[in-house]
Amino acid sequence: MSDQIYIGTRKGLFTLKRSDNTWKIEKVDFLGDNVNMLMHDLRDGWLYASLALGHFGVKLHRSSNQGKTWEECAVPVYPEGAVIGGGPFIEEGMPKTQPASLKEIWALEPGGPDQPDWLWAGTIPGGLFLSKDRGSTWELVESLWNREERMEWFGGGKDEPGIHSVCVDPRDSKHVTIAVSCGGVWETRDAGENWTLLGEGLRAEFMPPNLANNPNIQDAHLLAQCESDPDKMWIQHHNGIFRSIDGGKTWTEFEKVQPSAFGFAVCVHPNDGEIAWFVPGVKDECRVPVDAQLVVTKTTDGGQTFESLRSGLPQEHCYDIVFRHGFAIDSTGERLVMGTSTGGLWISENGGNDWSCITNTLPQIYCVKFGR
Repeated sequence: MSDQIYIGTRKGLFTLKRSDNTWKIEKVDFLGDNVNMLMHDLRDGWLYASLALGHFGVKLHRSSNQGKTWEECAVPVYPEGAVIGGGPFIEEGMPKTQPASLKEIWALEPGGPDQPDWLWAGTIPGGLFLSKDRGSTWELVESLWNREERMEWFGGGKDEPGIHSVCVDPRDSKHVTIAVSCGGVWETRDAGENWTLLGEGLRAEFMPPNLANNPNIQDAHLLAQCESDPDKMWIQHHNGIFRSIDGGKTWTEFEKVQPSAFGFAVCVHPNDGEIAWFVPGVKDECRVPVDAQLVVTKTTDGGQTFESLRSGLPQEHCYDIVFRHGFAIDSTGERLVMGTSTGGLWISENGGNDWSCITNTLPQIYCVKFGR
């Protein structure tokens, strides 16, 4: 099991280590800065932290020594003249396009083991970028950016569309699957040269009936795949939970999940694609736990049944929500960690059956990652 956790928060990057069965904060980097995305590259141990600094823009830092020292590296830059569309509901008199500029790095993932220096970055407003030199330079994946369908993408939770999920197939590094809010699920099988829109079976109940099954407007809150069986994928969608067993081509929806099928985060067991965990909320208009009780929902049979795991979690007057990247699982599939919108950090050592609070005094948590 991993004995190190990295937590990206609204006010810094916190590193926790486990010693004598106790988790303690070892250090804080970028104190006071908004660390909205981070990555621990297990191929070489490098750390990356993306800072969304509002008026001062987006900054990306990397460390080759477990965070002892950091250096600033390049960030993705949109080419001059790049624009985003207005989505499917442009009202008369409104501009059909607007300039594209980097608002946030919303996904940061390593390439495959045969691509040691490759990094993928998903951004708001909907651009996918590739670095082949560990973030020293970035290039826009124009084959996706130039698709006509992209002009129909629109913001889901954010004002502009964003790529928040990048899944690299461990069997074939050229096979990459991404998810967009709101823009559906896309795959490339040639490292970004060509793209295919997937998503048969996905449904967006917030759209008019004639558009509800349009794969290009789906709001997949997060896409996750099983490491040992990558054809098995799970989506926590805006209005439900979906599962695919064919690499995202077709999806099965699970609607009657208690206490709710709404949420943002999902974890999949690394060695069993039938097992997945979710953290439900009431609905989009009321982003709090159902009945003010924090629970984790788990399936062990591919979605045939779900159970609510509550042991150790607050069951009254709890208003925490877990954002898309605030939920992580280690390589054993037994240790899970989740960070919440109110600064709570919870851990389970037995697959989610029991939980304990590490701390509830952190800043708002955006992302959590296990270290080595």
